Amino acid sequence: MSVPFSTTSVRVPAGFQNLLEGLVREMLREQPGDVVAFAAQHFQRLLEQREAGAVDPVAWGALLED
Repeated sequence: MSVPFSTTSVRVPAGFQNLLEGLVREMLREQPGDVVAFAAQHFQRLLEQREAGAVDPVAWGALLED
C-alpha cells in the first residue's frame, strides 16, 4: 500500500494495514469510550500473544498482502 504525499510516495510497512484493520474491527465491535486506552490494550494483547509464541498478526498480515 502506498500513500501519496506531495510528489513522492511513502511505503507503508508490510502488515501495517492489516494491523490497523484489526484494531478498527475490534473498536467497532466494542464501541469503547476511551479509544486511546482501548488501542493500547489491544496492542498490548497482540504483543503478549506474539511473545507467547502465538501467530504474529503483523507477519500474518504481510503474507496476506503479498
